[in-house]
Amino acid sequence: MNIGTASEMAGLPAKTIRYYEEIGLVTPTRSANGYRDYSESDVHRLRFLQRSRSLGFTIDECRHLLSLYDDKNRASADVKAMALEKVAEIDRKIAELQSLRDTLANLARHCHGDDRPDCPIIDDLAGGS
Repeated sequence: MNIGTASEMAGLPAKTIRYYEEIGLVTPTRSANGYRDYSESDVHRLRFLQRSRSLGFTIDECRHLLSLYDDKNRASADVKAMALEKVAEIDRKIAELQSLRDTLANLARHCHGDDRPDCPIIDDLAGGS
């Protein structure tokens, strides 16, 4: 199938598919006229990549996940370890975002929000407080 059909089936833009090919994550065959020819297996790998990326895995992590996927002798513990590392990373990001939210909400609570020029939000951003 051509890249347009593969794109529709995988839910990825053609540009992303070309990028994945460029970095070796997917390797479609080439027809006699030089066009990419994607197989069902290629589309499955593209869906795998799309889902992995949507769960926050980096390109390098996706590469490792694909190697585990291709290895029928893999230990599921290796896959679980990667997933748990990603969960820990997400938890760290959530904590960081919660801290940012709390700081900004606290600054907003202390701002009168009226016609006066003094503003604790601006003071904090300027390094005062």
